Amino acid sequence: MDYQTTVSNKEATSKKEKKDNKFYDQKPTAAFVGASWTSLFVGTIAFCIGLWNADMLLNEKGYYFTILLFGLFSVISVQKAVRDKLEGIEVTQMYYSISWATTIISIVLLVIGLWNADLELSEKGFYGISFLLSIYAAIAVQKNTRDIAYIERNQKSKDLF
Repeated sequence: MDYQTTVSNKEATSKKEKKDNKFYDQKPTAAFVGASWTSLFVGTIAFCIGLWNADMLLNEKGYYFTILLFGLFSVISVQKAVRDKLEGIEVTQMYYSISWATTIISIVLLVIGLWNADLELSEKGFYGISFLLSIYAAIAVQKNTRDIAYIERNQKSKDLF
């Protein structure tokens, strides 16, 4: 006898719901959280040390530092908006669009700045890679923070009932 033909729709649905809920109950591992924070600090600090030691005018250093901060804030804002939508929290289309636009603009401004900079190709690559590492790590740190908070909030509500 084929088991699937004997299972009712209600049982199949409840199994699917349990499977979906289990997916959201898994906290990020300590290793991934640690790697995310380490990547954020390494990328950001390396970028800043590179700026500190660079042989460029102070206004150029300020430009690149501002782009780093702008990029970090932008990607965190995008991740927050995406996660809010996933959790059913209302996000206006304007905020969502601005978050994406500022993320893209920060990357484009860095590329334009490095393209026109009087730097060695290796220095340009260093700034580009450390910038991308920093913004990727910022997304991962924000995701981990939201995942942990979401799971802890759900566990508290389960404990109340």
